[in-house]
Amino acid sequence: MPTSPAQPKAPNPFLVALEARAPWEWGASLAAWPMLKMMGVWPKPSEANPQHVIVYPGLAAGDASTRPLRSFLEDLGYTVHGWYQGMNRGPGRGVLERLQEQLIAVHRDTQQPVSLIGWSLGGVYARELSKLAPTSVRNVITLGTPFGANPRSTNASRVYSMLSGETLPDELMLLQLAVAPPVPFTSLYSKTDGVVAWQGSIQKPTKDNAFIENVEVFASHLGIGVNAAAWYAIADRLAQPKGKWTAFTPPAAARFLFG
Repeated sequence: MPTSPAQPKAPNPFLVALEARAPWEWGASLAAWPMLKMMGVWPKPSEANPQHVIVYPGLAAGDASTRPLRSFLEDLGYTVHGWYQGMNRGPGRGVLERLQEQLIAVHRDTQQPVSLIGWSLGGVYARELSKLAPTSVRNVITLGTPFGANPRSTNASRVYSMLSGETLPDELMLLQLAVAPPVPFTSLYSKTDGVVAWQGSIQKPTKDNAFIENVEVFASHLGIGVNAAAWYAIADRLAQPKGKWTAFTPPAAARFLFG
């Protein structure tokens, strides 16, 4: 049984103000798109080796927010799915049940496990789905996801309660959320995140799963899903051969973009 999640403080007002850089991150990624494709020497998906990816948006966001990332991955050759549930208002009202049905359907139709990517709260969904249906999941990648700390360590707890109509998770649920996924897992986080305390996005390898890593990128919370360094790391992680996991190594030419 894991210990109780830590209680770091929510990001301070200075970091909140830095969230305004998110549009510039998207602009930089657009400019870097061709270079990212050239920098990554990765095996590409093919008809003989198809790879499907599902991307889950963060709180108060929908598929439009993940469209840039999904377009980038489609350009690399992946078949990419949105979550198709409108605005993310939280995990109530059968949301996880519908997501599990979608995951199992894609796995059944393709006969291949599916990679799951989740931005913020969407990463919580991805992690929990991998626990519910581990044979259907190839790997999980999260972006600024607060799975290891109390929601009050974020600046979005009030928004969550307002949109979901639910109280914040209790201690038992927090312990369950902190349990590591049973599949290869990468947590992308930023120490300059203005919404989520970065300490809550750190996962240690376990005796049952050594394929766990935490990759620091320089990004805002609202921009991490359209951040060039995050895109490179995601593409690199998706390209790992099945059953041959290795830890992420930043490219020498862009080492300064990673912590």
